[in-house]
Amino acid sequence: MKILFTGGGSGGHFYPIIAVAQAITEHAKKEKMLMPQLYFMSSSDYNPRVLFDNNITYMGVSAGKMRRYFSLLNFTDLFKTAYGCFSALISVYSLYPDVVFSKGGYSSFPVVFAARLLRIPVVIHESDSHPGRVNAWAGKFARKIAVSYPEAARYFKKDKVAYTGNPIRKEITIPLANGAHEFLNLEQNTPVVVILGGSLGSQRINETILDALPELLQNYQVIHQTGRANYEDMKNTATVILKGNQNAYRYHPFDYLNVLALRMSAGVANVIISRAGSTIFEIAAWGVPSIIIPLPESISHDQTSNALAYARTGAATVIEENNLGGHILVSEITRICTNHSISDTMKAQAKAFARLDSADIIATAIMDIALEHEK
Repeated sequence: MKILFTGGGSGGHFYPIIAVAQAITEHAKKEKMLMPQLYFMSSSDYNPRVLFDNNITYMGVSAGKMRRYFSLLNFTDLFKTAYGCFSALISVYSLYPDVVFSKGGYSSFPVVFAARLLRIPVVIHESDSHPGRVNAWAGKFARKIAVSYPEAARYFKKDKVAYTGNPIRKEITIPLANGAHEFLNLEQNTPVVVILGGSLGSQRINETILDALPELLQNYQVIHQTGRANYEDMKNTATVILKGNQNAYRYHPFDYLNVLALRMSAGVANVIISRAGSTIFEIAAWGVPSIIIPLPESISHDQTSNALAYARTGAATVIEENNLGGHILVSEITRICTNHSISDTMKAQAKAFARLDSADIIATAIMDIALEHEK
């Protein structure tokens, strides 16, 4: 059995694919089947070590991006996409997988295009409340369609779509509180604010946190994933801002939180501040109240609708970027952390939103189709 995964070159596409791949492997072991051969085709291998650890073979493909604003790159990227479709057709034909699982994104288009021409079954997963261009197109012929938000289901045929939530790697679904204060060098009995800007960080959120730090650290300690490119600047600037501040030790910047540090941060967090990407589903799995700051519509047409969809459940509040300021952010953190009724409701609603069986449901559907295709 051969299964080919594809998706855009971001963690929001890559890690859910890993979660599904892990579930497929577990399913094969449980059913005592021959271990499937797993492949990942994209314009970037994103995290080669994770692919290696999960026995997934990487196959590169050229793909161009269609931006939602005027750029000469839109023209040149047409040729990259055309070449990618041609090369993907050759590669996919040579491999001839039993099923293709696509997370969408521009990198997935050549692969799904090739699968369509070769009549290979396609399963897609849509992470956002409004489907992207590739998934909207692929949904017309996909065998099965999984969605993370119930709101996305209306864009696809009812007999194909299932609300599964977003696949999450099992190793990060369970928060760790024991030993977290010692591991992260935190003090006891002071509320913890965790800021997750993704592996690349968020410049606007980082700037707001710097502005808010003196006020914020009076009552809270902060774990801040700044992004690797921003770490030194954030650390040095915070040192200047907090010079002589008796609470400076409460600020804990990290360039990146690995799995253990992330689980421990989740285990002690009173509130999490995040963008509106796939991190929302990890926060929901942890059952932690959150403040979601979506990217502006001009940059991402998905994040605002994602944030509002999650906030409607009662699990989070939303601050749009044009309203973001240090004092406003501190006020919202205080409102959540000092009102047990609000925080308890947000925790309960987050857990209700989480779908911890998402990867298993999708993996089962993929394997059923793959077995059918093998016959």
